[in-house]
Amino acid sequence: YLELRIKIFKNIVLARMFSDVLLSFRRFCLQSKALPPDLHIKLSDIIQKAAKHTDLFPYFLRHAHELFPHLHCMEDLKHISDLTEPSYWYIEARDVKRQIIYHAGPTNSGKTYSALKRFQESSSGIYCGPLKLLANEVFIKTNNAGHKCDLVTGEERKFGDESGNPSEHMACTVEMVNLEKNYEVAVIDEIQMIKDQQRGWAWTRALLGIKAQEIHVCGDLSATDLISDLSFLTGDDFELKTYERLTSLTVMDKSFESYDNVQPGDCFVCFNKNDIYNVLNNLEVRGHEVAVIYGSMPPGVKLAQAARFNDPDDRCKILVATDAIGMGLNLNIRRIIFYSLRKVQQKENKHDADGKDASEIENITTSQALQIAGRAGRFNTAFKDGFVTTFSAQDLPVLKEILNQPLEKTSRAGLHPTAEQIELFAYHLPNHSLSDLIKIFMSICRIDSGQYFLCNFGEIAFLAEMIDHIPINLRSKYTFATSPINRKQTFVCSCFVKFVRFYSNNEVVTDEILKKMIEWPFKIPQNINEVAHLETVYDVLDLYLWLAYRFPDIFTYIDQVKQMRVELEQIIYEGVKNISVLNQSGNKTRHLINRRHKRVEAENLSQINNMFSSHKNVTPQCSNLKMEKIDFDSITKNQVISDDQKYNFKI
Repeated sequence: YLELRIKIFKNIVLARMFSDVLLSFRRFCLQSKALPPDLHIKLSDIIQKAAKHTDLFPYFLRHAHELFPHLHCMEDLKHISDLTEPSYWYIEARDVKRQIIYHAGPTNSGKTYSALKRFQESSSGIYCGPLKLLANEVFIKTNNAGHKCDLVTGEERKFGDESGNPSEHMACTVEMVNLEKNYEVAVIDEIQMIKDQQRGWAWTRALLGIKAQEIHVCGDLSATDLISDLSFLTGDDFELKTYERLTSLTVMDKSFESYDNVQPGDCFVCFNKNDIYNVLNNLEVRGHEVAVIYGSMPPGVKLAQAARFNDPDDRCKILVATDAIGMGLNLNIRRIIFYSLRKVQQKENKHDADGKDASEIENITTSQALQIAGRAGRFNTAFKDGFVTTFSAQDLPVLKEILNQPLEKTSRAGLHPTAEQIELFAYHLPNHSLSDLIKIFMSICRIDSGQYFLCNFGEIAFLAEMIDHIPINLRSKYTFATSPINRKQTFVCSCFVKFVRFYSNNEVVTDEILKKMIEWPFKIPQNINEVAHLETVYDVLDLYLWLAYRFPDIFTYIDQVKQMRVELEQIIYEGVKNISVLNQSGNKTRHLINRRHKRVEAENLSQINNMFSSHKNVTPQCSNLKMEKIDFDSITKNQVISDDQKYNFKI
């Protein structure tokens, strides 16, 4: 076994493939009805001790090549998938004398303001942000300041010039950065996200590839060493500017503990929707009007909820939100109240069987805590001083410990293969599917693990596998596979596959086809599940617009879909305004049904006990009693439920 393994290494068969090949070769030798004559003779010689077991190696290697055809061209594939020096991917950027200026500081320190001021003063510039909301905010502010600025996100294009001519300034999401154009100034916001397992590659690409004389990067202090090192590798000058918080932020010595202590400007931060509904119910029972913001909410609804909370004339003075408020929204928050400190965290370099990032429930990190807590008492808002505390007393010392810890250093930047690299793989492996090409790339690519890591391919590989059977060219298939959708959203995924089929058949997806697909129109949602479904429908409309800018001949009804999106945002907003009422209604219905269930259960158990007690020689076998419940989440308020449906007893 060891001798074979050594020879395998010498012949460039990767260790991770060895076990698969070994098991397959063993099955082939033991289960084949007729072995190849040369292998049959060799095995006979080994049995008769006329040959050594190591003489099987050529046959083993032949089997390995049949099982993994890319072994024939391993050296070429290794060269194509060499990611050790990504700075050399952007030769034109290396020809520009660039200065990297790092604006480092906590939330509400004015670091981004300073960078954007230089952006607006420049003759040409580009802003790259992590969110559509942030890009849109820069787009609006720059145009209001008298500088023409365009907006480019994955799903939207807007011109600052009414004539439709491109402007010299552009605000975009970081994935949409233009690496072809030369700029005087570039701004890359939230640079610490270069370590993000899903999107970190976009920050790396922007930092290494933008052709600008000045590149202003903004973020916390965690990534300063990494950006300095990368600047050295690219031959760029590096300058660090540090900032202090403009307003005070006080960690309170007392936890919140009771809803009777709520005050105007309070923001409860939860890390799951169940906690949001619980807090909402408790607040509204006490007569408070509450705004709510969470991650899957459409951007327009988030802005509307934020505007309601910020409006001094609105009775809504309390906010309940997830960590979605951490960036992209300006809010008049006085006090942040952490309802919990536990959050699902993605683990670096840990993946499940499907290649998706593994996750664990852990306390929030120092960076996350500072980002969220920093939303309280922001400069130029209604409250100049900010406060932060926890809901429960036992969490408060934990929060203080988290906030007092130094920021964890961002030591590595994310990377991602290009479509060109995947296409080169396909030239060598023409009979492999896109999902197989991606898996092979992941298994053999080389990377400088000291400064870079390979971003997670799980979502791309999953979408690629969904459409591998649909006949379209590889480049288009790879573009579809990079669509920004969540594999957990089955409705969005099913619409995604339908879109790919339309493209394969060269059929235009009209607004009428789309309406039929999503069952348009919609009414104001009557329960929480309907709100969630409408949010996935909104994601389908976003997906259509995202595809429209990549396949404009098929997804042509951009204006109509944008109008549908506006109408749907209003419907969702009306539903979200009543979200606690819907949840309370659902809870009340469940409470009444469950109370009746308990009564029916008690009556049945009483009858069973009476039956057994009347027969002294019979031992009750209550361990065999099984109650089958229906799914109450799927019941609408008008649906009639029979007694047989509610509980079906079996002995």
